[in-house]
Amino acid sequence: MDIMDEKKMVALSVEVGPWTGCAVLFLRSCPAVNLLSLYKDQQGKFSVFKVLKLTLTDSVGGLEGYEILKLHDADPLLGVEVKFVDVAACRRFLQSYGSGAVQQSLSQHTCRLLHIPQQELALETQLKAGTHTLDFCLDDLELCLQHIHQSQPERLRDDEIAELDQQLQSQALGHIPQPPTLTQEEPPVPSNCFLFQKRVFEDRMLAAGDLQRFSNGVGRDWRKVGRALGKNCRALKGPAIDNLAYEYEREGLYEQAYQLLSRFIQAEGRAARLGRLVRALEDSKLTSLAENILDIQPRD
Repeated sequence: MDIMDEKKMVALSVEVGPWTGCAVLFLRSCPAVNLLSLYKDQQGKFSVFKVLKLTLTDSVGGLEGYEILKLHDADPLLGVEVKFVDVAACRRFLQSYGSGAVQQSLSQHTCRLLHIPQQELALETQLKAGTHTLDFCLDDLELCLQHIHQSQPERLRDDEIAELDQQLQSQALGHIPQPPTLTQEEPPVPSNCFLFQKRVFEDRMLAAGDLQRFSNGVGRDWRKVGRALGKNCRALKGPAIDNLAYEYEREGLYEQAYQLLSRFIQAEGRAARLGRLVRALEDSKLTSLAENILDIQPRD
């Protein structure tokens, strides 16, 4: 098949029938603000989401034709996974991205909503669909559309994203007040760290030692922690925890807890980090176990 025939097939595939595709926009910002660390901060999370939503709406020409599925921690990058459900909207986004309009809109909304001087913000972007880096082929829109169309989304929209979207809609209708403005007196925690008991800890990937300490110490509360982790982990939603309890009932509580955290690590990959486990333990009122995993010595 020659190049012309291939392009005809691409054009046909994107114009006929239901069309969907997925792309990930990677962002890096400095020095005035780090979008990734700001998104991890509870005060800054909504503001970052609003910046991204407004930028995408500008680039596709409206609210229809796309949805944000998930925001990824690709330290030091923030990954924005976008599902396109309309080829025309996707084409407009690609044209905006290729012309630099997406980066310009992102910069403007970031400076306006986060109160940052334009000259103090530097942004870097990269657009990928599957294994393809689309920045290298933006002069061929049909090829970019083909890569996006072939990269079908592997997940439903993240629950946290759905909540942020609902919050943004409510704010637009005047149902909730504007979030508090971030102040320089309370800088966000570095993107590779998290706070626990007003102390900063490295937010590293979970290791074998964490798995063993958790399994040894959680006891009958493993289900409670599983439900807390399941708020942001699709692999632990629905009947997953009850299925684990039934499957490993004979092996006892240690094995049930071990399999729970193992499943979390397997499902989340690089996103299965210490900070998420510690927050789940806090939510489950298991502060002493969190201290043990963090190797915090008890006070005299």
